[in-house]
Amino acid sequence: MTAQTQLPIPNHFDAKRVGEVWRVLYQERAAEAEAWAKKYGIQPAAKDKTRICLMVIDVQNTFCIPKFELFVGGRSGTGAVDDNVRLCEFIYRNLGVITAIAPTMDTHTAMQIFHPIFWVNDAGEHPIPAATVITYEDVLKGVWKVNPAVAYSLANGNYLFLQKYALHYVKKLSDEGKYPLTVWPYHSMLGGIGHALVSAVEEAIFFHNIARHSQTLFEIKGGNPLTENYSVLRPEVLEGPDGRPIAQKNTRFIQKLLEFDAVIIAGQAKSHCVAWTIDDLLTEIMSQDANLAKKVYLLEDCTSPVVVPGVVDFTEQADAAFQRFANAGMHIVKSTDAIASWEGIQL
Repeated sequence: MTAQTQLPIPNHFDAKRVGEVWRVLYQERAAEAEAWAKKYGIQPAAKDKTRICLMVIDVQNTFCIPKFELFVGGRSGTGAVDDNVRLCEFIYRNLGVITAIAPTMDTHTAMQIFHPIFWVNDAGEHPIPAATVITYEDVLKGVWKVNPAVAYSLANGNYLFLQKYALHYVKKLSDEGKYPLTVWPYHSMLGGIGHALVSAVEEAIFFHNIARHSQTLFEIKGGNPLTENYSVLRPEVLEGPDGRPIAQKNTRFIQKLLEFDAVIIAGQAKSHCVAWTIDDLLTEIMSQDANLAKKVYLLEDCTSPVVVPGVVDFTEQADAAFQRFANAGMHIVKSTDAIASWEGIQL
C-alpha cells in the first residue's frame, strides 16, 4: 500500500458491539494482524518518515459504556459509543500511517478528594456524587469537612493537615479559574472493570501494535489522592498550603508527544479530560514555540462533552475550548477524512 491509501476494516470488527464489554482474543488477533500487514504491505512503524501519534484520552468502560459510572452520552445520549465506533474505524483505516497510539488511563482508588468518602457534613453524611460541587465558601464555613476517618490512610492520622489542605485546594481551584471541586461517583477504580479500555478500542489498539510492531504507549493518570487530574499532562493542583509540591506536571510525556510530527487527539470527555489535556499541551507549546500548535489535530467526531439531562450541559464550554484551540493553530478534523488530506500532513 501507499501511505495515502486508507485500508479496509477487518472482518472481526463489529460496530454493534462497541458499547459492550468482552474479552479480546489476543492470539487470534495477533495472527490476523500479522497476516493483514503482509497482505496490505504495511511496514513497521520504525520506517515511518512522518511520525504520527494518536492519543486516545480515557477511552475506558467507566466513561464509554452505557450504565457504567460516568458514561459520556453527550446531547445525543449515545455520544461515547458513537465516538468509539468512529475511533475504531479511524484506527483500522489509517493503520499504515499511525506510528504510535498513546491511550491515557484515568486511575483511581476509593479515598480521593473527589470521591464521596473524603467528605462529611455535620450529620456525618457524605456528599451526593455528581450532584455536589464543593466551593471554597463551603469548606470555609464547614458545610463540608474532610472525613476524619480518611486521615489514617491519607495523612498518617494528621487530620488537621488534611482539613487545612482541603481549604487550600478549593481556593486554589477558584483562584486559577478551574472547575470547582465536583464530587464524582467512584469511577475508573484500579483493578475494576470500569478502569479497562473499551473492548473494541483495546482490540483495535492491540491490532495496531502487532501489525506495525509499535508498542502501545499507555499513560496512567489520576492516582494522587489529594488532587483531581483531568489532564494527563498535569494535576489540577501541584502544591500544598506550605508551598511544597504534592505532584508535578508530566514533563516526560509532554516531550514525548512533541517529538512526533503530528499528534491526533480523541477521547472522553471533550469538556473535561480532553479539553484540559489539550489546554495544558497548548500552554507547553506556547512556552516553547507557538508554531508547534500546527502539529496537533483534534478529532472532533471522536469526543463528546459531559451532559446530564436536566442537570448540567458542558457542550457550549467544550465547543468554545475547541474554537480557542483552533484559533491558536491546532486543526479541527474529522475521522472520516483521510489523514493524507489534512493540512500540514505529508506522508
